[in-house]
Amino acid sequence: MKQILTIIAGVLFSLSASADYLQHPDAKVFADRMVSEHGFDRAEIEALLVEATKKQSIIDAMTRPAERVKPWKDYRKIFIQEKRIDQGVNFWLENRDALKRASKEYGVAPEVIVAIIGVETFYGRIKGSYRVIDALATLSFDYPKRSAFFTKQLEQFLLLAREQNQAPLGLTGSYAGAMGYGQFIPSSYRSFAVDFDGDGFADIWNNTTDAIGSVANYFSKHGWQLGKDVVIQAHATEGYDTTWLNQLKLEKTLDELAVMGFTPTKPLPGDLKALPMLLNGKRGEEFWLGLNNFYVITRYNHSRLYAMAVHDLSQLILERVGDELAE
Repeated sequence: MKQILTIIAGVLFSLSASADYLQHPDAKVFADRMVSEHGFDRAEIEALLVEATKKQSIIDAMTRPAERVKPWKDYRKIFIQEKRIDQGVNFWLENRDALKRASKEYGVAPEVIVAIIGVETFYGRIKGSYRVIDALATLSFDYPKRSAFFTKQLEQFLLLAREQNQAPLGLTGSYAGAMGYGQFIPSSYRSFAVDFDGDGFADIWNNTTDAIGSVANYFSKHGWQLGKDVVIQAHATEGYDTTWLNQLKLEKTLDELAVMGFTPTKPLPGDLKALPMLLNGKRGEEFWLGLNNFYVITRYNHSRLYAMAVHDLSQLILERVGDELAE
């Protein structure tokens, strides 16, 4: 009897996992809204929801992102590797014209564009294998914690597929529904993706030129300041004020932070805004001050560890590219 019950339970789980989302009450509300607000054909939306499949692995991945469980010394190792640095140099040299033009037109450092693509997808090698429709449907209808956000992304995804004449069931990406070389979520695609090679299609999936221009545009629109510092190490006095520590809020000036116990290791104008950080590095505690450009990187991914990894990788790639071009 126990064996029979186990088999029945397995069958029921399989059926529930493969059941289409058209039967989900929240999905029905979503379908109604796509028809009434955006003029989609109901049969088309329902057909997509029937095809969308719940992926438990996506929910599992959302509950354990590396930046929440790893200290900086371990998180850094994920991205700061010889192979990623060398491939970053190759990507730069192979796309030097697009990077030069993007830096000039958008005022964004080329090394940061390269580092973003390197961290996100290893320069296009790991773009994600989930169907975007499955990822966004799963997170919209079976991940209550962030359902509102991902339902909005599902809406944006179907709009961009219609606008760009793309097949919604054919596009793939990460477990969070991010796509292409730079891993743009659908709302970011619709706001910041650009057709940088002028062929009429902003192809962030397969076209490095469009991907480079799109990342540059994203950083430009979020306030990147070309030639300015990103982050600087800091001293902290005994009994420093922890109120603003490790918060991604660019609201305090260096003068104000000095009163709170944090000072940069090199002179900087006191009216510059910065955010103080305490990281656990390989030699112990490290204090840092993230400036405007650091904050801009956190708009791409809201994690100070992510922003530090992007910055470190960008500087190592820049140094190597300089050596390559000097030879």
